[in-house]
Amino acid sequence: MKTSIIGYPRIGGLRELKFASEKYFRGEITSEVLEQTAKEIRLYNLNLQKNSGLDYIPSNDFSFYDGILDTAVLLNAVPERYRQLGLSELDTYFAMARGYQGDKGDVKAFAMKKWYNTNYHYMVPEIDDTTEIRLVGAKPLDLFNEALDSGVKTKPVIIGAYTFLKLARYTGIKKASDFADAAAAAYSELLGKLGELGAEWVQFDEPSLVKDMTDEDVKLFAELYEKILSHKSGVKVLIQTYFGDVRDCYTELCGLDADGIGLDFTEGKKSLELLKKNGFPAEKLLFAGVVNGKNIWRNNYSDTAFIIDELKKYTDNIVLSTSCSLLHVPCTLKNESKMSDSFKKYFAYAEEKLGELSELKVIFNSENPVETEEYKLNAELHKVPRGGENLSVQEKVSQLKESDFVRLPVFEDREKIQKNRFNLPLFPTTTIGSFPQTADVRAKRSAFRKGEISEVDYNEFIEEKIADCVKLQEEIGLDVLVHGEFERNDMVEYFGECLDGYIFTEKAWVQSYGTRCVKPPVVWGDISRAKPMTVKWSKYAQSLTEKPMKGMLTGPVTILNWSFPREDISLKESAYQIALAIREEVLDLEANGIGIIQVDEAALREKLPLRKSDWNEDYLDWAIPAFRLVHSGVKSETQIHTHMCYSEFADIIRDIDNMDADVITFEASRSDLTILDVLKENNFRTEVGPGVYDIHSPRIPSKEEIRSALNKMLGRIPAEKLWVNPDCGLKTRGNEETVPSLRNLVNAAAEARNENS
Repeated sequence: MKTSIIGYPRIGGLRELKFASEKYFRGEITSEVLEQTAKEIRLYNLNLQKNSGLDYIPSNDFSFYDGILDTAVLLNAVPERYRQLGLSELDTYFAMARGYQGDKGDVKAFAMKKWYNTNYHYMVPEIDDTTEIRLVGAKPLDLFNEALDSGVKTKPVIIGAYTFLKLARYTGIKKASDFADAAAAAYSELLGKLGELGAEWVQFDEPSLVKDMTDEDVKLFAELYEKILSHKSGVKVLIQTYFGDVRDCYTELCGLDADGIGLDFTEGKKSLELLKKNGFPAEKLLFAGVVNGKNIWRNNYSDTAFIIDELKKYTDNIVLSTSCSLLHVPCTLKNESKMSDSFKKYFAYAEEKLGELSELKVIFNSENPVETEEYKLNAELHKVPRGGENLSVQEKVSQLKESDFVRLPVFEDREKIQKNRFNLPLFPTTTIGSFPQTADVRAKRSAFRKGEISEVDYNEFIEEKIADCVKLQEEIGLDVLVHGEFERNDMVEYFGECLDGYIFTEKAWVQSYGTRCVKPPVVWGDISRAKPMTVKWSKYAQSLTEKPMKGMLTGPVTILNWSFPREDISLKESAYQIALAIREEVLDLEANGIGIIQVDEAALREKLPLRKSDWNEDYLDWAIPAFRLVHSGVKSETQIHTHMCYSEFADIIRDIDNMDADVITFEASRSDLTILDVLKENNFRTEVGPGVYDIHSPRIPSKEEIRSALNKMLGRIPAEKLWVNPDCGLKTRGNEETVPSLRNLVNAAAEARNENS
């Protein structure tokens, strides 16, 4: 039995790619230096995998920004507005990823969306009626050769044709099927070129096969691969799926002339059932996703052995694999110098998962697996309870009543009370919460954590930053202010540090998008609030201004979804525990004079089943109530905001309305405000602030651009319900971009106010 992985983290163990890329963006290094850093990361990863004994080692899983964007460039799907800039190939690529504003022109970035049910974001390809899909790039070929030169024959990994066409955004009248022949020809040509270079296996990633598929979808997939696989040129093809099961196309998938099929036995609820019902082709290899690629807990070899024993009833041709790319976990535990071994022994990051695959190979290739030393040590680890129980918290959750999830009075009555209290103008302006985390902020936080400055000195610094931020917002003319969140390293990790039941990592960075990395905390035990988390800073900020100051919190579902969750209790139980803790903070903020409180649920959709046919399961039945539990105890005059971003909201828009918030801000600018039609069609009652400009791009939007967005909004949203704000927090931007952008926002809102009052 051999081993494989779907992909490996590409940021570097200490985020080397992030820092090199950002230096390149600032003009501090050349493209050659950036390329050299990337090559060093790739070769390090290759050697690590080779030395672990991994049998099928991927290449082309590296990207400077995003794999879907790489595929768009590979297939000539570069919109004309980017070509017209006349930039280098690399800078054109980054213009698509980040936008561009300079002497060559002014273009927005591609839209950005969540990658299925993860916190990774992909760039949405744009295909118009004139797009000519054809193979123009050579990245998979170059990286295969690079690996070969270093002594490693790899399995090139490419986003599959079906998934690419399904994820693309079509801006004309043509649709995916109109580009199928061209896509099949391009993939066939790529297979041929890889075969000429000596590739033995090529992996096509097709995660879209785990979503609901219509008959038309199944036909498109089958026809694509019938054409592609007829030109294999001696190369073996693996069609790799992940994040679920392939119940809608299992028969068609097995009937193709592929040499391997990758199935997820971690999140694929019906994967094993499909084999039991339909069998598995004797001539194909089954790449079995049995090592969880999304969570950091050690694999339980006993559970894996059960799955493998079941699979052996249907095929002997099994390759042990991860459930998805290891992109979604940190690089290595070796960098966790401060974490106790009593914790670390339960964790496996990407490098440790290579070790797990190696041990599983030893176990399953032995005559008596349960007698191997590797199996026994693993069994001993999982036999001992980890601890972390809090009976008081468990009791609070068990005693929750239906009334605990209902806020009174009803929305319409609260809306009138709040308008009288705050007396805000038409089109009130605000921001989502964070202001730029400049170098001085990061330096002071680092010095405080290292013990180089006292807590008193650090707190004085934070107060100075808050005072400056409040003064700036008043000068700009914003209507509802924020304190800037300078005390926070991350919108989830910060709260985790204030909650009992969490543990924290030191260097466990995971890529969220591009150069943005997050460090998810770990839910170790039962969760409770250890101390007030934000009250001091919000209260201080409010004391500096007569304008309303928003208290800024992260919601329970987002805290849970952006953490590494426990696997020994339900997500619902964890969410309610966190909700009770955040509820305490909300009530404390209210008691300390904070009249507007924002509870962000950016990741609400993240754990929603990918298949609508699975939505009858209970995710929304606990995720929405978890949010309602947070704010159901506040007074009618307290205004509750929430924020959501970079997900598909159309099909859950009524559930979002049922969160019973008073104001919801949405990311909308990268998706051309398409959510507006959905809001109108569903008679959305909550006041809304669709983002008027994209903060993930270094561009500065003009007043006219923002006015245009507002005019579009006013065609679908009643003026009295419309807020004006950026589409997300400003943490990742610089002051030189933030200040003029906000001035333009305020001026655009003032003009609209004059015209509509």
